[in-house]
Amino acid sequence: MSKYKWIPLLALVILFGCSPSNNKVEPPDHKNHSTDTSYYTCAMHPQVREDKPGKCPICHMNLSKIEMDEQEIDQTSTMNEVATQETDVWQCKDYPEITSNEAAECPIDGAPMILQPKTSKSGKIIANIKLQKSQLEHFKPTFFPVTTMMMQKNVRLLGTVLQSEEKESQIPARVDGRVEKVYVQSTGSFIKAGDPVVDLYSPVLITAGEEYLVARRSYEKTNSIEFQKMIQQSEERLKLWGIKKFQYESWYAKKAVPTKITIYSPTSGIVRKYNASVGRYFKEGQNLFELSDLSDVWVEMDVYEHDASLVSIGQNVSLVFTAIPGEVVEGVVDFVNPVLDSNSRTLKVRTTIKNDKGFLKPGMVADATLNVKLEGHPLVVPRSAIIDTGKRKVVWVKTGEKKFQAKEIHTGYESQGYVEVKHGLKENEEVIIDGNFLLDAQAQLFGGYEDMKQQGAGGHNH
Repeated sequence: MSKYKWIPLLALVILFGCSPSNNKVEPPDHKNHSTDTSYYTCAMHPQVREDKPGKCPICHMNLSKIEMDEQEIDQTSTMNEVATQETDVWQCKDYPEITSNEAAECPIDGAPMILQPKTSKSGKIIANIKLQKSQLEHFKPTFFPVTTMMMQKNVRLLGTVLQSEEKESQIPARVDGRVEKVYVQSTGSFIKAGDPVVDLYSPVLITAGEEYLVARRSYEKTNSIEFQKMIQQSEERLKLWGIKKFQYESWYAKKAVPTKITIYSPTSGIVRKYNASVGRYFKEGQNLFELSDLSDVWVEMDVYEHDASLVSIGQNVSLVFTAIPGEVVEGVVDFVNPVLDSNSRTLKVRTTIKNDKGFLKPGMVADATLNVKLEGHPLVVPRSAIIDTGKRKVVWVKTGEKKFQAKEIHTGYESQGYVEVKHGLKENEEVIIDGNFLLDAQAQLFGGYEDMKQQGAGGHNH
């Protein structure tokens, strides 16, 4: 064959072989064109996917047809990547509008910028559902636009009445002597200030009384300043030992000091410890009785660990007691225990309230309500919008007429039926508050959740 006969063939090879398209037609970009595809799966085994009807190879049930949007699947993976990208932001303390993506000094006042908490633009999308027209006829959801609000939280507490340690008191023997008579009946008796408690035989006290009588008689005869000073000193000594003015005035009128001198209570309270008994000798400073003054009482309350950070000194608390039906007693938190009880996982807080009428006794129970105003205006959703699986919290968001997405969110405090959303949602996104469990069931049955697709039927977090 002549070598020139190869020239036309070689030219054709070069022409087609060097063509930019290489004779290959690229498929259309499915990311830019929404194409409905379908597959067949088992309601009991969503990991099974077939391209035609038939029987489940595991349980032999009839396969169900599922329609899904390929564009949604691609967008889901892209949005998940964006949602998990968290950034650090530094902010000027006095000029919060000035921010930076790295640690620096504020360009206005030179102060170090403050690191703000990390934020994410959106929650992790864990499922996509597209309903068919026949399903929409029976699916009538209620939507709620994510919004901001000022939150108040009513913390319910259980309290117990305690005697105030600040109001504990004693009736001491102010002078040496022997008890001749006891007027108080028993432990638990109520003593008012000025009530007689014991009769005391005290040689020291009797001698002081006689000195008072001698000084007063001498002063009446001589009007001497020295005797007048002796009277004043005697009166002061007797008062310090617990003797009332009417007592030594009575001694002067009778011109004699009795051998048994009555001692009166200087304070009010309930007898907590009963020490006095007839014939017992007391030295100066020893307690005849120990009292608990219940004019003021403590109410100690238990705050659960998840509410512990909300409680602080100075907050108002409302209390209801069975002993005072129909009456609400207002108090102020005046003590917060700095240590959490490791056994009950509660924090002890306390308030002091007036008990002038003595209705409240130690050991009584109180129902308390602490009203707390939370700072700021956080994003909130109704409690019914959240599906709490224990491992995560999920909300369903409307993304189209037939399309819905399940998002994993992080929540904060709950108040009056609304839950604070820390991150995972944006303002004005429409969440489903009535019908979300139907979508959840649909996603579980037909493998809509991402963890089910990755791990099979056993990988579901619900």
